[in-house]
Amino acid sequence: MKETTLLRRLPLMRLAFRPFFLLGAVFSVLALLAWLAFWHGNLWLSPYGGMFWWHPHEMLFGFGSAIIVGFLLTAVQNWTGRPGLAGWPLLGLAALWLGARVLLAYGASLPPALLLAVDVAFLPCAAIAMARRVIAVRMWRNLAFVPLLVALACANGAMHLGAQQGDGALVREASHSAMLLIVLVMTLLGGRVIPFFTSRKLGVEQASRLRPLEAASLGGIVAVLVLQILSAAGLGLAHALLVPALLVAATANAWRLSRWYHVGILREPLLWGLHASYAFIPLGLFMWAIEHAGGQRIETALHALAIGGMGTMMLSMMSRVSLGHTGRIIRTLPGIGIALGLMVFAALMRSAWLWLYPQTSHWVYSLTIIAWCISYVAFLLYYVVPLASPRPDGKAG
Repeated sequence: MKETTLLRRLPLMRLAFRPFFLLGAVFSVLALLAWLAFWHGNLWLSPYGGMFWWHPHEMLFGFGSAIIVGFLLTAVQNWTGRPGLAGWPLLGLAALWLGARVLLAYGASLPPALLLAVDVAFLPCAAIAMARRVIAVRMWRNLAFVPLLVALACANGAMHLGAQQGDGALVREASHSAMLLIVLVMTLLGGRVIPFFTSRKLGVEQASRLRPLEAASLGGIVAVLVLQILSAAGLGLAHALLVPALLVAATANAWRLSRWYHVGILREPLLWGLHASYAFIPLGLFMWAIEHAGGQRIETALHALAIGGMGTMMLSMMSRVSLGHTGRIIRTLPGIGIALGLMVFAALMRSAWLWLYPQTSHWVYSLTIIAWCISYVAFLLYYVVPLASPRPDGKAG
């Protein structure tokens, strides 16, 4: 089948946001329902690595990576002016991602090396597709996302090695590093799109950039990531410096966010959803610092970043991008504001509430999973048709 015929018959393969937003959203709901069933004693799956490995791995590298790749391989077309990944190459990349999800869920008896190879290959392939377009136009500023995708692939490989070797510490530290890498991606993208979208929607002047603040916000996250890795390797100095670095990064990003605020965002769910999601970055980093200093597990901090930061930002971005890039008017569709509110509620319950009332964990776990699933099902109800249909204006993409 020729590529033009494929694009006509399968509009889902016209640009990367289409398959990865759709598949990522569906997968997050199915994965969390399986986790909910497991939490209540019903084993729907016997996945590779066991459920306690599979759940964080798939939310980071199944759901999270899909949405990141879908966004970056779409945005790179706007940044470079070169056609984005589409047609058969995009179909192959989506099939690689989907194949890894199926194999990890149902292929526990297969050779671990095969599972590692199939799963880890996705992010480097996406990085190559992005790098080719950026390098072709020498737009070096946007090349920063390529090593981040490669670093995420390395964290993925480390999680696999931890599962193969029965090394729980390696699994834990690799997942923590992956979460911080995703936070760094959110910090980079958030700094570009949140003030821009706010200014454009409200018709107000875009907040100017303070270079020292930008350096502290981004550099703080990088420092935390490096210190986290060194601390896990047993370097005592890094362990001691991690708390101050977390507090600096939290403070800088909170200040950065405050400069983008305008009271008008409260009328626009697609705006306050982005602002609220970014607010969970300093909150999660602050909680991480407190829990690390007290020698506690950083579970609540991780979920502030994962649900409030990653999950909410991705839902808000997908809701906007899926309209704009399919030639539709960018507006908050009915129910999306409620979906974003449910995500914020779920994040606060799974982080701040459990921080204060840990004895309520059992019902809070269930509540937050249900809230996420309702939010993403609401997205799917409105966006399956736009994502799977040609643009109404007849343009490519």
